[in-house]
Amino acid sequence: MKIREACCSCGQLRVTCRGEPAIVALCHCRECQRRTGSAYGVAAFFAREAVAVSGDHADYDRPADSGFRVLHHFCPACGSTVFWEPARRPEMIAVAVGAFADPAFPAPRKVVFEEQRHPWAAVALDSD
Repeated sequence: MKIREACCSCGQLRVTCRGEPAIVALCHCRECQRRTGSAYGVAAFFAREAVAVSGDHADYDRPADSGFRVLHHFCPACGSTVFWEPARRPEMIAVAVGAFADPAFPAPRKVVFEEQRHPWAAVALDSD
């Protein structure tokens, strides 16, 4: 079984994920733009039981555009958001794909909130 580890910038907060993600999604919503400081966010969703967290984290709870809550977990030392829990999918944990720092990580298969996409941020999805 594949095991991957994501971590914050300083390495204090780590998330170990077993198996393949159920989905990898690219999100153009304004909240992901603010959270990442980029034009979009990319998340890998894993089954809750496949995720183990080590290290300290602080939390930020916010409403999503869907009306459901999202509980973000970030490193209190460096501020990196590493994982979050979407109330809409309580059986899943979302992990920031960039926190894996793995160019071979599976590409996004889903794009959401395209109506909020920056016009210059074109994304091509693989179609297997």
